[in-house]
Amino acid sequence: MADHDISEKPHACPSCPSPEAAPAPSRRSFLMSMGASGLAVTGGGLIPRGQAQAAAPAAAEAQVPVAAAPLAPGEQTVNLVVNGAKRSVNVPPNAVLLDVVREKLGLTGTKKGCDHGQCGACTLHVNGTAVNSCLSLAVMHDGDEITTIEGLAQEGTLHPVQEAFWAHDAYQCGYCTSGQMMSAVAILKDARIGRDDASVREAMSGNICRCGAYKNILAAVQSARTNMPKVS
Repeated sequence: MADHDISEKPHACPSCPSPEAAPAPSRRSFLMSMGASGLAVTGGGLIPRGQAQAAAPAAAEAQVPVAAAPLAPGEQTVNLVVNGAKRSVNVPPNAVLLDVVREKLGLTGTKKGCDHGQCGACTLHVNGTAVNSCLSLAVMHDGDEITTIEGLAQEGTLHPVQEAFWAHDAYQCGYCTSGQMMSAVAILKDARIGRDDASVREAMSGNICRCGAYKNILAAVQSARTNMPKVS
């Protein structure tokens, strides 16, 4: 048997880029690139304004009204208005709103964290009020308006809170970010909550960031305050 030189490098594909060609990214550029790609899917389009325009058609397609399938034994139909679109879903009586939003409606930006209402990752808005969707039964919300993280951006334009989280690098792994942003939007609309840092920290205390990005999250919330849309 002929000997083979296993130390010889394998033949390189002429169309493939050389591994030495790409410089190593910095930590910040890596985090922001990962945040943009990951949160665009899981966090409702947390991407630069220019790329948000390209994502708009896909978001619009996801909001096409969906009719409920035939009822299975024990199920009932729940009619919701989700991110401005009418949706009908068949659910058992014990179906949790978080699971319905994620599994029935495919809106996976709302995260399942502790499943006990303690971490805030599942925060969404019901009729404009922030709630922990892991503690709420779907059948309780027939006819309600539900806003998830996917509904914050409008016509390819990021919400001021999304813009501020991007600008202030207010996330690391990104898992809690959608809940953080939904709570931030709610407290910035609530005139009962003070504008000082201590009041914001207290109001956001139900949202846990295990990465410890609280300083940047606070900066993002306060920065977004001046750009929030006026409520009539």
